[in-house]
Amino acid sequence: MKLMKFKRVAVTVLIVLAAYLLQCTLFNHLELAGIKPNLILIVTASFGFMRGQKEGMLVGFFAGLITDIQFGTILGFYALLYLVIGFVNGLFEQLYFDEDIKLPLFLISVSEFLYGIIIYLLMFMLRSDFNFLYYLNRIIVPELIYTIVITLGLYPLILFINHKLEAEEKRSASKFV
Repeated sequence: MKLMKFKRVAVTVLIVLAAYLLQCTLFNHLELAGIKPNLILIVTASFGFMRGQKEGMLVGFFAGLITDIQFGTILGFYALLYLVIGFVNGLFEQLYFDEDIKLPLFLISVSEFLYGIIIYLLMFMLRSDFNFLYYLNRIIVPELIYTIVITLGLYPLILFINHKLEAEEKRSASKFV
């Protein structure tokens, strides 16, 4: 049982690190008009609604902490932001069905949009940059669209890995019963 829990934690860490590394390396070269998708947000939201609030918060916190260390000017800003995203998406665990992609796409879209709004409010507006429509049209909406397109490819992979881990956990649990 502890081996399965360790395996789930190890796989989750690998997924977060892979998303972070892809976002920092490969997707830097796949920018479209200076916009790149937010893979960390996709992973955090996915773990939130697939596994619940607690796991969504943990994944969000550590993914945000990695982002803070690399890019942030304030340690803990992105960690708190992704933690909240993981928690809010975890609230929808009871409504989530594996077969239906509409809810994950909707939740990731809303998370990305609110992420952009919060970044604008806390990073730009506080510096007296009040050109919200420019930021909305040039950054928030294009990043939202690019993230949705990447979600269509990345989400099924995360879902497949989650199914494999859950199947293995059920087999392991049935041995002890």
